[in-house]
Amino acid sequence: MAVGYVHLIRNLQDSRNSMKSKSISLRLERWCRNVSEIIRIRSRGPRFKSPADSGPHLSETEFDRRTMKAINRQFTEIINGNKQFIIPVFQRDFSWTREQWAQLWRDVLHASGNESSSHFMGSIVYIGADLGAAFTSWLLIDGQQRLTSLTLLMVALRDHIQDSNWSGSEDGPTADRIDAYYLKNIHESGKRKYKLVLRRKDNATLKTLITGQELSELEGGQSESIVEAYKYFRRVLAEPSCNPEFVYKGIARLNIVDVTLDRGVDNPQLVFESMNSTGIDLRQSDLVRNYLLMDLDESEQTRLYDQYWSKIESYFRTSESALDGFLRDYMALEQRLTQPIRLDRVYAEFKSFRMGDVVNPLEKLLIDMVRVARSYASFLGIASMQRERLAEAMSHMRSLNTTQGLLIMRLYDFHQKDLLARNEFINAVELIESYLLRRAVLGLQTRSYWSVFARVAHLLHKDSVFESLKVELARLRGTYRFPNDEEFRRGLREHDLYGLRVCKHILDRLENSGQREKSPVHNYSIEHIMPQGINGSPDWQSMLGSDWRELHETHLHRLGNLTLTAYNSTYSNRPFDDKKSIEGGFRQSAVRLNQDVRDEQNWTAAQIETRTERLAAQALQVWPHHGADQESIQKADLRDLRKRASERNVSDLTMSDRVRQILDEVLRATDDIADVIKVIERRSVSCYGPEFFAELMPMGSSVRVILPLEFSDAMESEGTTVYDASTWKYVPNRVNTDCNLLVDVWGMEGVAAVMPSIRQALDQSRQ
Repeated sequence: MAVGYVHLIRNLQDSRNSMKSKSISLRLERWCRNVSEIIRIRSRGPRFKSPADSGPHLSETEFDRRTMKAINRQFTEIINGNKQFIIPVFQRDFSWTREQWAQLWRDVLHASGNESSSHFMGSIVYIGADLGAAFTSWLLIDGQQRLTSLTLLMVALRDHIQDSNWSGSEDGPTADRIDAYYLKNIHESGKRKYKLVLRRKDNATLKTLITGQELSELEGGQSESIVEAYKYFRRVLAEPSCNPEFVYKGIARLNIVDVTLDRGVDNPQLVFESMNSTGIDLRQSDLVRNYLLMDLDESEQTRLYDQYWSKIESYFRTSESALDGFLRDYMALEQRLTQPIRLDRVYAEFKSFRMGDVVNPLEKLLIDMVRVARSYASFLGIASMQRERLAEAMSHMRSLNTTQGLLIMRLYDFHQKDLLARNEFINAVELIESYLLRRAVLGLQTRSYWSVFARVAHLLHKDSVFESLKVELARLRGTYRFPNDEEFRRGLREHDLYGLRVCKHILDRLENSGQREKSPVHNYSIEHIMPQGINGSPDWQSMLGSDWRELHETHLHRLGNLTLTAYNSTYSNRPFDDKKSIEGGFRQSAVRLNQDVRDEQNWTAAQIETRTERLAAQALQVWPHHGADQESIQKADLRDLRKRASERNVSDLTMSDRVRQILDEVLRATDDIADVIKVIERRSVSCYGPEFFAELMPMGSSVRVILPLEFSDAMESEGTTVYDASTWKYVPNRVNTDCNLLVDVWGMEGVAAVMPSIRQALDQSRQ
């Protein structure tokens, strides 16, 4: 439907000045039949024939009665009469910019100079709200930007005529005529007085312009977009070459596809999904908002929007893209997802999410979304946070990564339910920062962080939230492990930190961590104490000694040679003594990181290494290890192993009867020596007791036993074949890829032969 609609509009725009009205109408009729058919399929309503169907062609009367109506009309014909167009409360505010205003103005001027044909400029789509006999109001589904801009042009034209005392022909525009035909319903009052009703601040500003009141009198401020558009049209109308009568004629020649929906037949949400031809793309969150509110009565739309959704939008007003991210993470939290939803699929997934929740009413969903949205926006730093220490901890963590939003929402939820104390919440955020920072220093991969944090979030326990967070971070293994103190210390000593994105973060935190009087580090830059360029500096070369090139290359970007200063350009490549003694030099510096530099006589590899050790020791305090105890980690591992073991049975694996007999015998013999947890993998059985010690894989004619032992630890005997897989490029279907001893068991006699190796692997796993 979306493709068909947009394709139609684009074709009409491409040929809008040469296409005759009859041709437009015929193409609109064909399009509406296609749209009706698609809507029928998607909503499983009554079937209407499309042009592709066999059978007689629908008459125009049948078509109008049984499908939505689309008519090619002049804008002035659409807006004139005792009627009102209402922008639903869930729609976006006016968002056209100068680019779109200028295009509209060019369209008007082009139409004014071409009397032979009309000028096509898009579509509007609406559905009945109050279909009275003498007064009709419509809810605008699509085209609000276009209709609002044309209304502002009419207001500007009216005011220009009044202020300039312009007068034209008998059929020309007058202020009263514009007011009566296009801006006001002169015989109505109250809410019915104006032909166009916008949203909140937009509407108050438009009403003020139409009534001619002072914008400064508006309570709550004015809509900048509305005012700027009005001022733009006033400026172009005031140009000496502009003739108001030509402008008026040009507006009258603007043709619009006027699409009217039948509330009892057409699904406005399905139609809305395809209608985004304003040139300003709808966000996924726009589509979600409209999906939730569009089918409700106008009063209920307004209530739910004002009470709930407007609050959600207010949290993300400074970063609209973050609202799409919130919706993604909210769904993942509620559905316990561990793989991220693509941001361009948020709307489609939200519809499935909502349709799958047949228990909770819409208002309950919105109440919960408002609660969680505030937490998410606080995490991103775009909503205020009352607690200073927590806000500071969030800021430090957020500067490293923002993929942990789902985990933070989960922690916030526990905190709001008094299951996580404030200090523990702060400690939890600091622990996540430590995990991110330690890994960044070691250059470990960041890909799939979203999934890592999602899994951790879903495994937290309400009875011991912070302790379970420590345990789950500790249980991250392999490429996503939490680096231990020795790894971290070694990285700080040996890695070139200057090239890392986190270098400034490290120095900033080392400068201010634990300090009540903070240094203004945002004004500081990174300084190399031993400068980057010393090829032309005899003083530095002499201080470093004969091997100065090697020492310079080795230690230049190490932690001990890096500091912060507001005098980076002043220090430049000066000799060390000058850097200490000049105005603002190290001896005068208020930066704490420079305290162990000011009194040094020389700055060589020895001083750099000593300072590196001191700062590394401080870093271990700022970014501590998780501190989870081994017993808790093992309990969590066992819990997950047993859960995995309960999900599948050995009988689920496919193999011949002979191989199954061998496998059953190996498993029986293994059970005799230990309480084994058997986890069924895709093609094998992993054995834990409680640590992994063997993987058993059914083959075509044998059972392959995969063990974490050296090749020399196994002896080949009758009924077995032993392989050293360390030289193999690939072992098909192997789960435990770090195990390179393979023993193929070909018969029952081989079971007894392999059991000593299995027992050895079990004993080794328990050490």
